Amino acid sequence: MEYATDLARGELLERLRAQVATREARVRPAPFPVPTELAGLLDGGLKPGSAYSLATSGALLLALLAGPSADGHWCGVVGVPEFGAEAAGHAGVALDRLALVPDPGEEWLAVTAALLEAVPVVVVRPPGRVREADAARLGSRLRDRGSVLLVHGPWPRAEALLSLEEARWSGLGDGFGYLSRREVTVIVSSRRVAVPRSARLVLPTTDGRLAGVPSVPREQPAPLRAVG
Repeated sequence: MEYATDLARGELLERLRAQVATREARVRPAPFPVPTELAGLLDGGLKPGSAYSLATSGALLLALLAGPSADGHWCGVVGVPEFGAEAAGHAGVALDRLALVPDPGEEWLAVTAALLEAVPVVVVRPPGRVREADAARLGSRLRDRGSVLLVHGPWPRAEALLSLEEARWSGLGDGFGYLSRREVTVIVSSRRVAVPRSARLVLPTTDGRLAGVPSVPREQPAPLRAVG
């Protein structure tokens, strides 16, 4: 795991460029993978050259990073100082292919643009409202590199907005236990699809990952019996 606080920005960028495979510099024809439970909500995965807006930076973000990371891709996280490396590891993110820039300050846009030169999947939490012009410049870089930007917060012209609703925690008993599992409804509102898509998921599970909620079969009415 690389920290920008340990290296000058230029040195960090060159180190990442040396470690990332040359295929990352080419536009990917296929989406970046996501967990199966999210694939149906995102047209199969994260579209190269696109930005996605997330209403949260917690377990949902880690689930989205886990797919590309497990597929061998580098990921970067900018402006999220509370990002937990241990939780990320439990969620399936490869820490040896993770670059963290916890506090870029006012240079968050330049840092994000620099990471996108070498890292195919980048997370950013802007410190304030994002200008259309800044989003357009980063969008151009995303398309040139075939990268994906995951934004905690609103983003102009995002490919989709992901949000959580109807959260329900479990794990507590009558005076004992601890919160260990959460069921949520994940809602994806895409600018390409008129009707939002949703799925009920466990996020996170007891091991920190994502899983579908088993459907409960409906009880079939008893067959009518002839009388007499």
